[in-house]
Amino acid sequence: MSLSVSVITKNEEAAIGRCLASVRWADELVVVDCGSTDRTLEICREHGAKVLVTADWPGFGPQKNRALANATGSWVLSLDADEWVSAELARSIRDAIARPGDVAGYELQRLSSFCGRFMRHSGWWPDPVVRLFQRGKARFSDDVVHERLLVEGAVGRLEGVLYHETLRDLDELLDKVNRYTSAGAQMQLERGEHGSVSKAVLRGLWAFLRAYVLRAGFLDGREGLMLAVSSAETTYYRQLKAMMLLEARARNPSDPARCD
Repeated sequence: MSLSVSVITKNEEAAIGRCLASVRWADELVVVDCGSTDRTLEICREHGAKVLVTADWPGFGPQKNRALANATGSWVLSLDADEWVSAELARSIRDAIARPGDVAGYELQRLSSFCGRFMRHSGWWPDPVVRLFQRGKARFSDDVVHERLLVEGAVGRLEGVLYHETLRDLDELLDKVNRYTSAGAQMQLERGEHGSVSKAVLRGLWAFLRAYVLRAGFLDGREGLMLAVSSAETTYYRQLKAMMLLEARARNPSDPARCD
């Protein structure tokens, strides 16, 4: 059985080398890039990856499906550029694809870091994600953000850790909050869910309490508090952006209003 690793990128020179090095034993590395202006493409080619460059950005789900469409292995491991495979997980993956069976995909245990600290509470651990699957038996949802892998068949679980460097610093955090709340607000409106100030406040407060108290974020130290606050802000601004985007569309239905 052969294994393809698929990754999507844009300006990931700080992380992509670590990601690809952790799966250098795979049969094929496929990278789909969306206009990187740093050394991302050079680093990918140094690791022997097949690189494709797209002119547009359709969202995370469709872009990952583009990468999947260019994979040729019988199994596919889909990674984000800021993720990397532990040695134990690498052994588990090789063992899993070597033994044929009825399993269509496998769930991996992901351990994520926030501003330099691996988070073992706050709802971040354990964080099971399905990333290894038989080609032809899974595809990503078409969601612009928070895409899901849709698997046709049974899903197993592998031993080992998939590491994830979510956010390196506060500048990256603020940029991500802005981008994700804008995309999330548009998805929310497409589902017919409207935002409001009251929703923003109440749901933002609930997001903080859930992360910091119910999911024991206080055990993650100062980073746990920072994460809970950022979770609340993300929820708060997504609701407000959905409200303002709807109002902008009502004023001028022909104008593709932006909320970022």
